[in-house]
Amino acid sequence: MSKKQNAHLGRRELLQTGGLLSAVSFSKLSAHVLSSPATPAAENVYTQIGVRPFINCTATLTINGGSAMFPEVIAAIAEASRYHVNLDKLMEAVSPRLAQLLDVEWGIVTAGTAAALTHATSACLVGTDPEKIQRLPNLDGLKDEVIIPVESRNVYDHAVRTLGVRIVEVNSPAELKAAIGPKTAMIYVLGNHFGKAKFDLKDIAPIARPAGVPILIDAAADYLIVPNPYIALGADMVAYSGGKIMRGPQNAGLLIGRRDLVRAAWANSAPHHSFGRASKVSKESIVGMLKTVEIWRSQRDIKEDFAVWESWYAVITEQVTKVPGVTTKVQGPIRGGPFPTLQVTWDKTRISLTAGQLGKQMLAGEPSIMTHADGDGNSFTIRPAAMRPGDEKAVAKRLAEVLSSAGPSKPAPSLAEPAVELSGIWDADVVYEVGSARHRLFLTVQGNKVTGFHEGWAYKGYLTGEVDGSRVRLHSSLPADGNQLSYTFEGIVSGLSMSGRLQMGEYGTAEWKAQRRQL
Repeated sequence: MSKKQNAHLGRRELLQTGGLLSAVSFSKLSAHVLSSPATPAAENVYTQIGVRPFINCTATLTINGGSAMFPEVIAAIAEASRYHVNLDKLMEAVSPRLAQLLDVEWGIVTAGTAAALTHATSACLVGTDPEKIQRLPNLDGLKDEVIIPVESRNVYDHAVRTLGVRIVEVNSPAELKAAIGPKTAMIYVLGNHFGKAKFDLKDIAPIARPAGVPILIDAAADYLIVPNPYIALGADMVAYSGGKIMRGPQNAGLLIGRRDLVRAAWANSAPHHSFGRASKVSKESIVGMLKTVEIWRSQRDIKEDFAVWESWYAVITEQVTKVPGVTTKVQGPIRGGPFPTLQVTWDKTRISLTAGQLGKQMLAGEPSIMTHADGDGNSFTIRPAAMRPGDEKAVAKRLAEVLSSAGPSKPAPSLAEPAVELSGIWDADVVYEVGSARHRLFLTVQGNKVTGFHEGWAYKGYLTGEVDGSRVRLHSSLPADGNQLSYTFEGIVSGLSMSGRLQMGEYGTAEWKAQRRQL
């Protein structure tokens, strides 16, 4: 079935997909699910509690709700909610079906990719031994090391680290060979089918497999390919997200691969009393994820999706490039984003907007549009997987309005001479909403520019900023086990002290006070 056909499913087709879905249920789906957010109902489950829905140009980001589920998946979830079944028996029926559809030994549905990574790690640590399952995360007497290539470190490997394993980083075949030992439980690799890496699965598998070390691939952002390219190269397990480009349930994922290990992952997950008990996957998500895989295997042609999305980009490009100084460029699939994207760029001398200012205006406007536009730059990327037909026209119109109304850039206001000499070491006490910590700031000032080093409670990183009279603004980024923690200190300096508000991105805000250390 083509995307065009799929977008115009008739009542009969949807009822056949949903089985016992009633006409009343379908009418609700038609009004609230199949319509475009560009023309939302005057009142819906979100507006009733004061939350404003938006057109989502960020594709698969979890924080923005992931991508748009297929109507057939919504119907399957609705039908599944009307019955009760035993989850073990349900998974015993779903697993061989997944194996057949994906041409793998076994598969399970998980509560997203992160849960799949945690369960897979548990499987490699304790298998299906109930005593060892109960003792997790106590790793005494167990293999407790996970090897990760440096290029594969990322914020999501926290799902592996959560079991308390020791991470061993490697960057070459020689380092991998030296790292494998009696304590090695698993090797974790970030999926790279749509990107490049200097040291990847093709280099790792010939070393790991003779040593009997299982390989887990994090392919959260990938779409399904049969036969599986990672397993073909020697991976033992592969984890996928259901709520990204696959357009399944946002809270579901897949773990596929070796039958024994994937079954052990299920034993270490809910509904069983295990370390993974908190990562519960519902009967509705299990059925919805299976329906998603069935759609991909029987109806989807990803090239058709690409063609549709690129046609949307043409609509947006035609509109926004009428604004002097605006250009666009279609970019191909990359690691973490296996679909074409549209980069929108503007001349900073002709349009007085930062990306962050544009993003705020897009979100605050009508319709509300969520984008990747952020920071002090002059470009951002549009990603299509959560957009619906018609959204591209609303995005094009609103984006052109915002860009054309900005006007030419004005010279930046001059900064006042620093009121206080900031160079030196500052002891900063950070008070979070819950908890507190002592940080240290090592500052060097030249004119109004500040450079230096930020030493947090556990991590360290470089710092930049500026001082404008008595006002100070400092920004740092601290490398933190695959993540980058972002801190922005804003405040007032007076004598030997300064204080203000600390912005921490997704972690909220805090208060800070710093005292200059006397030498």
